[in-house]
Amino acid sequence: MNGDLLALCATLFWSAANVTIARGSVSGDGQAAENGAFLSILLTALLSGGLWLTFGASGVQLDTEGVLWFALAGFLSIFVGRVFLHSSIQWLGAMRGTSVKRLMPLFSVLLAVTLLGEPLSAVLVGGMALIFAGFGVLLRESLHAPVPAALARRGWLANPGLWYGTISALAYAAGNVARKWGLDVMPNALLGVAIGAVTGALLFLATATVVPSYRQAVHSTFTRFNPWLFATGVLASAGQILFFLAIDRSTVTRVSLIVSLEVFFTIGLTVGILGARERLTRAVVVAATLGFGGTLLILLDRTGR
Repeated sequence: MNGDLLALCATLFWSAANVTIARGSVSGDGQAAENGAFLSILLTALLSGGLWLTFGASGVQLDTEGVLWFALAGFLSIFVGRVFLHSSIQWLGAMRGTSVKRLMPLFSVLLAVTLLGEPLSAVLVGGMALIFAGFGVLLRESLHAPVPAALARRGWLANPGLWYGTISALAYAAGNVARKWGLDVMPNALLGVAIGAVTGALLFLATATVVPSYRQAVHSTFTRFNPWLFATGVLASAGQILFFLAIDRSTVTRVSLIVSLEVFFTIGLTVGILGARERLTRAVVVAATLGFGGTLLILLDRTGR
């Protein structure tokens, strides 16, 4: 399976995970609940580790440099990126939370071009322009969306969801570069995901010893079963594994831009699954159309295949 198809599959799984985060992070009385970040990280470690032991463990020679790069990628994307993504979606909803995450391809492209020396063709630039035009439309709408009165008095910059999403996107992008360097040294995608996820889980547990909200998240994982958040963990894990495989077969720039289609899939799944919970606005439709067009341009480009 080539990198483009793997990236599209990862996008579909991540889009479904965005919807289940939004659905599972609300309790029966409509109040915000635990967002399932630790459960998601733990399931990624278990699934990727199990797959590696089953299909890829024989004859593997561990390389210290590769392990360190994978661990750094886990810290950046699986710990920082995923925790802040869950929080962003919890505040903004699936559609708007995913739109803020679209900053990730921009950061990824900038880092891949400057640090990895990846080529950037005219078609890729055109696709990226369409994708970020769509992001701009959604961001503009998000800035005018209703917020709690306490936040409204402090201005839109006080909305934590926007900041959480931006931090998540930057962490994911930096993690992508670390993954690519790790795969160059030790080309084993399943092992890379497993190392990163175990790193993220250990960091979460360490943080839980001093931060009450993290401690509560760990406690909830083992004492209260939430089927939506369990589904989130499985879906996000599958997306993470497929994304790792995709960048092993293609460039970080190309794969990161293709997964920008995530916002389009998320919108469709949100409307179909959550219904009235999130409203489909004109801005969302325009942004999705622009993002879809940009992704099609990238898929048609043969540079970097």
